[in-house]
Amino acid sequence: MKKYLLVMASLLLLASCKKESEVEEKVAAVPVGKVKVERFDKQFYEAGPEGLSAVKAQYPYFFPPGNDDAVWIGKMKDPLLRELHSEVEKKFPNTTTLEQDLQSMFQHTKFYFKNFREPKVVTLISEMDYNSRVIFTDSLLLISLDLYLGKDHRYYVDFPKYQSQGFEQSQIMPDVVSAFSMGKIAPPTDKTLLSEMIYYGKELYLKDLLIPDVSDENKIGYSKEQLGWAQANEAEIWRYFVDRKLLYDTDLKLPARFISPAPFSKFYLELDNESPGRIGQWLGWQIVRSYAENNKDVPLQQILAMDAKTIFDNSKYKPKK
Repeated sequence: MKKYLLVMASLLLLASCKKESEVEEKVAAVPVGKVKVERFDKQFYEAGPEGLSAVKAQYPYFFPPGNDDAVWIGKMKDPLLRELHSEVEKKFPNTTTLEQDLQSMFQHTKFYFKNFREPKVVTLISEMDYNSRVIFTDSLLLISLDLYLGKDHRYYVDFPKYQSQGFEQSQIMPDVVSAFSMGKIAPPTDKTLLSEMIYYGKELYLKDLLIPDVSDENKIGYSKEQLGWAQANEAEIWRYFVDRKLLYDTDLKLPARFISPAPFSKFYLELDNESPGRIGQWLGWQIVRSYAENNKDVPLQQILAMDAKTIFDNSKYKPKK
């Protein structure tokens, strides 16, 4: 019997790998234009006052009316900003890797979203604006390179560790997909914890499809150790949520405990300090993955629009033990 189950599991794995390979072959055939990243950050800080007019003409959306040119020239000459520009140049002497990664992501995106049009890609220095690391509109993708210098960079000393952990180059593509997902995923229809979990689970599942070569820890912004903790304790986490009837609870404190960015999740147990933050997002991801695996005929757009309860009820989700 045990041998039979092993054979069946192997056959299912082979079938899954074959299907993924077939999808990737189709994705590779999707036509997209060659990605060219425009370095506004480089052009601005190397233009000098005499070149400001040309930069403003090329990137008018970075220069809102009402600011005298003296403001921009002041930024060009600011020693701290020039040092920041220098650090960005050291980390990103070219954007070859980024262009290749975006090319792949745009192909995957166009495969799943037929009306997708590749945006113009521009990099900048946002002066450590944490909430604007990546901005994705229909025609423009903005990436703030000064927030991807490496988590241990001296510029990030004032950021909490759980935030600076995401300031790695490896987080650029996951952040791009997160920005792209805004408006593509139906917002929660109620205030239950499950709805919050499934909402972010959909975002993470979208990363599975659009950046499949990125590791799971980078998709969610965990360290390998944090992801390992979540995987090793999945059954216990699930039991905690079920035993305390948290899934359909609307307590406004629950998102802060299990969904929002934080140094750790708040079970109010001794293990809290060992846990990564946003464990509710991770668990929602596993539920959405399970739904997609067990409902292969349901289109992606339908999954993204579906309410949390329907996904959960039809997911056949069982935590790994």
